[in-house]
Amino acid sequence: MLRLPWFEHRAPRSVAEAAKILAGEGPGAMLIAGGTDLLPNMKRRHQSPAVLVSLRGIEELRGLNGGIGSAVTLSRIVESPKTPTALRQAAAQVATPQLRNMGTLGGNLCLDTRCNYYNQTYEWRKAIDFCLKKDGKTCWVATASKRCVAVSSTDTAPALIALNAAVKLVSAQGEREIPVENLYKNDGIEYLSRRPDEILTEVKVPAGWKSTYWKLRRRGSFDFPILGVAVSLKLEKDVIVDARVALGAVASRPFLVEKAGEFLKGRTLTDEVIAQAAELVANRAKPMDNTDMDLYWRKEVADDFAGYALRELRGDDMRETRLRIARQLP
Repeated sequence: MLRLPWFEHRAPRSVAEAAKILAGEGPGAMLIAGGTDLLPNMKRRHQSPAVLVSLRGIEELRGLNGGIGSAVTLSRIVESPKTPTALRQAAAQVATPQLRNMGTLGGNLCLDTRCNYYNQTYEWRKAIDFCLKKDGKTCWVATASKRCVAVSSTDTAPALIALNAAVKLVSAQGEREIPVENLYKNDGIEYLSRRPDEILTEVKVPAGWKSTYWKLRRRGSFDFPILGVAVSLKLEKDVIVDARVALGAVASRPFLVEKAGEFLKGRTLTDEVIAQAAELVANRAKPMDNTDMDLYWRKEVADDFAGYALRELRGDDMRETRLRIARQLP
């Protein structure tokens, strides 16, 4: 049985109180909301915080009016009629209903990066002399690399990047707002630009986008993404006036595919345009051999998934394709 390490627990009732606790406790403190990722990681000794600061009792983080509070559960996001399509689809494909009832939007955005050599028990990792991400000196995926290449595992981030969303970060020193894409760094260890003393309190999503999210995983439920493609368009009749395409699970951060977005502007979604845009997306997908399925096939299928997303936004009926992907293996 894997057991949690000893820790102290704080239960603030306001963001200001939580920020004050974080500032006072220093780097030994970590935030917890649903705990669906952090607690299993603590059992495997990936993280061993001395203090957990719970956000569950902070009412102001559970709002859906205006911005989306970071402690809103994924289930509520799926159920809300105000949720943009891509975000709803992304949230609906995270884990299982039970975990979505606990997991929060803020938690999914700040989800730890993953790797076959990292997401193991302490004894398993000890047997290989650990890895660069935790307790070791070697990246077993790319042994010559000085940077950890653990992969981004969040579903909601690509969707929110495509939707041009922003997050609000609050600390005892003040607050700031940044685009979701700037929340991430291309480093498997230091993957967030959020400081340890900052709390992600709110996500602001602009209106007016037509959007979708496509996820690849081995099983039709529960699995983390091994590819995520999110596309958002603004249309005037059939002409694209603005476009944003984001990729997830193919690098240590989710990111915007700017060339594909620029290419789509001013065009209509003909088969030829979709094929060219999908190729631009696939060119940016550079998966590593640190998660499920063959990395070369995962790169190839990025082209297909980008095409599926664009055809769905064109108005094609893609329900059978979604069901086939959910039920079959390559």
